[in-house]
Amino acid sequence: MLNVCVIGCGRAGMIHARSYAGAVTGARLAALCDPDEEARTRAGAELGVGRLYASWEDALADDDIDAVVVVTPTGLHRDIVVAAAAAGKHVFCEKPMASSEAECDEMIDACAAAGVKLQLGFMRRFDESLQHAHEAVLAGEIGDVVLVKSLTHGPSKPKEWMFDVRKSYGPIGEVSSHDFDELRWFAGSEVASVYAIGGNFRSPEVAEAWPEWYDSFAMTLSFADGKLGMVDGAQYVQYGYDARLEVLGTKGSILVGRQPRESYAIARADGTVVRPMNNSWSYLFREAYVREAQAFADCIAADTEPLVTGHDGKMAVRLVQMGLTSLLEKRVVFDSEVSGA
Repeated sequence: MLNVCVIGCGRAGMIHARSYAGAVTGARLAALCDPDEEARTRAGAELGVGRLYASWEDALADDDIDAVVVVTPTGLHRDIVVAAAAAGKHVFCEKPMASSEAECDEMIDACAAAGVKLQLGFMRRFDESLQHAHEAVLAGEIGDVVLVKSLTHGPSKPKEWMFDVRKSYGPIGEVSSHDFDELRWFAGSEVASVYAIGGNFRSPEVAEAWPEWYDSFAMTLSFADGKLGMVDGAQYVQYGYDARLEVLGTKGSILVGRQPRESYAIARADGTVVRPMNNSWSYLFREAYVREAQAFADCIAADTEPLVTGHDGKMAVRLVQMGLTSLLEKRVVFDSEVSGA
């Protein structure tokens, strides 16, 4: 039985904690860690976990812990993951992987040197519909892939700290990291160049204080093998959470995702039709999170490579940085500028 400690008891951390509290075969939630006493106490009470830590250093010192799930602010990821590897703990790390590619490399190297697994939190790869679509692409059902398009619209109002895009990256990082991972996954190739444009359409009141803030962007990408990519990202759309994918091939196309939350609709006497909308990523991908957790436990038990590796996390960080540079500098950004290729 794999003993897991979830580090970070916020909204995303609790999604992972609930999975390990009973939904994952071969693993169990053994401990929780959060510097906020109220958060960790509430989490422990909900999930029936008595082993609670205020500091991640104390959690890593627990010899009974076999693996950690890191769901902290991004700036802490590097230190926790490197220390966890040194302590012999397997690591699941939420996206974004780190604040820079250099930190990603340190995390990858530390886990490799310690012989522990490192899996990144791109849960969409574990969504059943997306997995079926990926299998269809590999089977050649739509011919050769020509274009991969991904869309993510988030409903939440941006928090104050997000307006400084030099630190938060804005929606390119906060909303669309998953889109970049999807594009690489379905294209089977690395990105060669990106071009992004964006604007602030929903928060005009912050435009003077934060002139670089944008809540919507459109990006075109080219891949090293010639494939094309497009990403449509937006924050504070207010109508609900929206995530869709289209893969265009030489002999067909694949569409994944829909806007309505449920399959039923209400037809009203005034001629309108109402369907409930997805309100959260946590609802849309609720099953994918459990499958993701199971995959982490399985790759440790079988000593196999995680489906989502440290390299995948690093490439997502690279694309976020390339995208923001393109948007702010209003130019095409090439991979060779940041990779040294």
